Amino acid sequence: MTLMRRYAGVLVLLGCLLPAWAWAAITPATPPDVIVREKTTLILHLIEKKRAVYDHDKAALYAMVDKEIVPYFDFERMSRWVLARYWRTATPTQRVAFVTQFRNLLVRTYATALLSYSGQRIAYLPYRSSAHSRHTMVKTMILQENGSANIPIDYQFVHQAAGWKVYDVTIDGVSLVTNYRSVYGGKIRRHGLNALIASLKRANGGTS
Repeated sequence: MTLMRRYAGVLVLLGCLLPAWAWAAITPATPPDVIVREKTTLILHLIEKKRAVYDHDKAALYAMVDKEIVPYFDFERMSRWVLARYWRTATPTQRVAFVTQFRNLLVRTYATALLSYSGQRIAYLPYRSSAHSRHTMVKTMILQENGSANIPIDYQFVHQAAGWKVYDVTIDGVSLVTNYRSVYGGKIRRHGLNALIASLKRANGGTS
């Protein structure tokens, strides 16, 4: 199983505990734990309602994820951390291209995984945050029903002018950003950053 597929199967399980009538408008002041619950409830409702449409129209599925999920992720920060030292030496054009393709890859991976969601439940651990900190974490747990160990998933958030944004996801103790940094760093050393960007573009169907 590839790294992207491994994460796709877990990222889809953000949670489904709030009823549809509990949805509320999300503002810059909305706490990150509420963002996770509210947006996930909406996403899973849309998947249930429009699964037949999304099964046959991947563009509509990607557009839904782009609208409902992308605004709550800081893809530039994620990209800087993934590329690490290569970000500092990248040209402005390379930086923009990588952020775009990395974002598109995660959107397509997440969207595809949504269609395989089968009702797993999530436990939301007690949320604690400091009023003076720009960084916080939302801790959740995938509850397994087959006797397997439950899987912890932690969401790292940073507060910006536009509100709280996710910049990393840690699954069972393994950071998504750290894993991509390891995989992509090796590819850049062997073939260069432009080759990595080109491979991501091909994986995204040539989209820009």
